[in-house]
Amino acid sequence: MKLIIQIPCYNEAETLEIALNDLPRNLSGVDEIEYLIINDGSQDDTVKVAQKWGVHYVVNFKQNKGLAKGFMAGLDGCLRNGADIIVNTDADNQYCAEDIAALIQPILDGRADMVIGARPIDETEHFSFIKKKLQHFGSWVVRKASGTDIPDAPSGFRAYSREAAMRMNVVNDYTYTLETIVQAGREKIAIMSVPVRTNEELRPSRLFNSIWGYVKKSMLTILRAYMMYKPLKCFSYLSCIPLMCGLLIGFRYLYYMMLGRAGGHVQSLILGCTLIIIGFLTFMIGLVADVIGANRKLLQDTQYHARKAEYEAIYMQKKREKEAVRTYRIIEKGEKGPFTEAREG
Repeated sequence: MKLIIQIPCYNEAETLEIALNDLPRNLSGVDEIEYLIINDGSQDDTVKVAQKWGVHYVVNFKQNKGLAKGFMAGLDGCLRNGADIIVNTDADNQYCAEDIAALIQPILDGRADMVIGARPIDETEHFSFIKKKLQHFGSWVVRKASGTDIPDAPSGFRAYSREAAMRMNVVNDYTYTLETIVQAGREKIAIMSVPVRTNEELRPSRLFNSIWGYVKKSMLTILRAYMMYKPLKCFSYLSCIPLMCGLLIGFRYLYYMMLGRAGGHVQSLILGCTLIIIGFLTFMIGLVADVIGANRKLLQDTQYHARKAEYEAIYMQKKREKEAVRTYRIIEKGEKGPFTEAREG
């Protein structure tokens, strides 16, 4: 069982070493622990700090591409290097690294493929009152959109099994936290949450410049993810608004027509017909989007099998290379074994 802990980084030279020092070196149920950072176009000495500390892998971006793309690149790097479990944490040491054991335990027990750490939001001192309320509201919206019971949707402290990581897709450029939960809920990936602790704030969040900017981008991300995974349901809801308004206006016109006073209400008839047509077209868009969604599922399944074949091929190649190196060392040392006997023969 191999665990790789990945850390997205953007100009994190001052805090990265603190976060790395807190990471576990061994865990119960895990045979091997390795570390990977995603250098998202850092302009400081982030990579030097990581290499000096001794991280095993560095994924480099020449320029900043954002948290979502960095997260997906990290998953790809972890899978290529044989990770059975992947833990994502932050470079600012926001999350208590001791809780990684609790985070991966449901995966080790076979109870979940995706585990999200739930922070004590109400007890976190550096969260403002408005931020706490918005965090709760945002998590509630994600729960409704995803059909899950995750209490802390924006949390970036999470663990993925190899199977779940190969099925992840993030299409927005902003953040992976919300979209992956909606995807997991709609794709029936086993997901659960465990309580985790947080450390004192080392620096302000870089994910957003203002609370309202964060809310706007988060709502758009949730809506886009919901429309992607439940298009017919989403567009059916949207079509109800103009359709119902158009029908009400139409019934009003019929009422006046029965009274013989329809002459001055032709504009209402035109408006009602227009709204009914808009509602009908919106519903038809939903049907088309649903067909496209079915094709997307087929493509995702194809992508999953392609990823699985690629990663298994890479794993087997590295395994053969390691065995070849080990065989060479045995022969060089002159140790007795099947390879040396063949050589002596």
